[in-house]
Amino acid sequence: MTKAEARQRVGKLREIINDYRYRYHVLNESTMSEAAADSLKHELSQLEEQYPELITPDSPTQRVAGEPLDAFEKAQHSTRMLSLNDVFSMEEVEAWLERITKLDSRVAEAELFIDIKFDGLACALRYENGQLVQALTRGDGTTGEVVTLNARTIESIPISIPASETVEVRGEIVMHTDDFENLNKQRREAGEPEFKNPRNLAAGTMRQLDPKLVAARPLTFYGYELISDDTLANDEQYKRMRQLGFRTSPAAQKLAKNDIEAFLEMWEKKRAELPFNTDGAVIKLNDRSLMNDLGVVGKAPRGAAAFKYPAEEATTVVKDIVISLGRTGAATPVAVFDPVHVAGTTVQHASLHNADEIDRKDIRIGDTVVIHKAGDIIPQVVRVLPELRPDDSKRFYYETALKRQYPDLEFERPEGEAVYRVKGGSSQMLKRGLQHYASKGALDIDGMGQKNVEALVDAGLVGDFADIYTLTTDQIEGLERFAEVSARKLVDAIAAKKNPPLNRFIYGLGIRHVGEQTAIDLANTYKKLDNLGTASYQDLKDVDGIGEIVAESILAWFTEDDNQTLLSKFRQLGVWPQDVKSIGGPLVGKSFVITGSLESMSRDEAAEKIRALGGTFQTSVAKGTTYLVMGTKAGQSKADKARKLGTEVIDEREFQGLL
Repeated sequence: MTKAEARQRVGKLREIINDYRYRYHVLNESTMSEAAADSLKHELSQLEEQYPELITPDSPTQRVAGEPLDAFEKAQHSTRMLSLNDVFSMEEVEAWLERITKLDSRVAEAELFIDIKFDGLACALRYENGQLVQALTRGDGTTGEVVTLNARTIESIPISIPASETVEVRGEIVMHTDDFENLNKQRREAGEPEFKNPRNLAAGTMRQLDPKLVAARPLTFYGYELISDDTLANDEQYKRMRQLGFRTSPAAQKLAKNDIEAFLEMWEKKRAELPFNTDGAVIKLNDRSLMNDLGVVGKAPRGAAAFKYPAEEATTVVKDIVISLGRTGAATPVAVFDPVHVAGTTVQHASLHNADEIDRKDIRIGDTVVIHKAGDIIPQVVRVLPELRPDDSKRFYYETALKRQYPDLEFERPEGEAVYRVKGGSSQMLKRGLQHYASKGALDIDGMGQKNVEALVDAGLVGDFADIYTLTTDQIEGLERFAEVSARKLVDAIAAKKNPPLNRFIYGLGIRHVGEQTAIDLANTYKKLDNLGTASYQDLKDVDGIGEIVAESILAWFTEDDNQTLLSKFRQLGVWPQDVKSIGGPLVGKSFVITGSLESMSRDEAAEKIRALGGTFQTSVAKGTTYLVMGTKAGQSKADKARKLGTEVIDEREFQGLL
């Protein structure tokens, strides 16, 4: 091939390779296979090797060029690369718009431009006479690191553009999530440590001194600002960047103020569909001239803001570690910590799984920890920040905690397992729990005494509390202790308690440290079981009569997966406690303690009548108790305490009068 023929062939090869690059890396279109494109590049490199004088700076073969650098040079930006002020809610978005409207009335009628916020490394690309001459990282906003050689290796960054004037495009260098996963897969197979996340990898890659290492990692550039055409509206800037061969976000659009919230909500749900990670959106005035007129405050333009989606990671302090006992007898440690907002919800506890996990992560009471919660996934403790560990932090001793929390139970850790379990297994746990659930103070199910409960569990008819509501007469009739009539009576008795009072249901669940009175207090405070299940640690502590231990126990119970499964099963079977209705009555705001025996009614009946009239029944005299009712054979200790605290002491006749 003559030099003239080679020149013509090289020109055609560059044209088709550049078209492939643009369509594949910018438009997400594929005009040929990657292998075919590689073959064309190989032919081009051979021709350039044969005729070095045909090599030009914008040739596709020059994307990786030069020896590794000793260090990056620094250079000043043409104009400052500004940061953006963050907003975290629509209220804050509206407040920002209100502020800038007061500064310039034109904002009231102005259109907005919104785009997904990239989670990568900001970079400014400068072109002169159509050639890429400089790539700068953000740095401190005024001065950045020169990463031109590394930028040339990124296929979505054009080495040359169809423009003769000086052009500066700013944007973000990211690593797509699929590319990140593929890289980590390769590293796993090679026995190498995996990379942490796409953003850190993208930033770290661009700071490699050897361009060949950068070329080996698939990075992508998205343009978001055209500094050289600063008077063009933002939507026109995006159009111009695409004409010049740059990739822009598929989500970007011009919209009215009333459409912002819908955009943010839509992309919060759909952001997993994006090829890159994002933590929010950028909202700007579409009119660049108006943006420029509003000026800059500190390092941020007034005419733009960054909306941040709720973070999926946060830090908090471990206040305690408690053990939750599931229906299978598994003892699961639960970290209780200061409430923290993460991934759109307030989180205050997380399962620590088992003793080995606590030891492996060295989690101690008092530690500051990083927690992670993606979407609806249960929060997890990712790691401890040992540099923030206080001197009075406490190690967690599993067996000591078991004895303290469950002194009446024996536990064992089967060989080869990481979990402690109650001796006797889930069967013994279920029998005890079911007897309590059906007891007089709880759901009061007639016919569910110890012997019958044992018969149902031993026969394999009941695997949890909810299973009793699926029992049929035919199933029960076949058991030794039952006949047709007694079986039918039991089924009817169970069915009659599908919608019990909330306090009885709470007590029946068997939450550690939650007795009858505490269950009543919780029911009266939260009104609905769902409200109790989502109550915060501090809210629980604020309920009269509930301290740290009870609050932690309630949190631990609702954290346990088995218990959440049980509640879901109850719902599916139509078993759910009644909501507590706000009631009036002559005894609202009055509290009663009864000591001794009443002649006209039992203590339980008296308690029910007090509550029906809006009053509160207490088991012991405390500050604020309104009345102490003295029955027969009453001791003097409660009376003495009542008088000391200013509680009125009455007899049964006076009590009847109040009722």
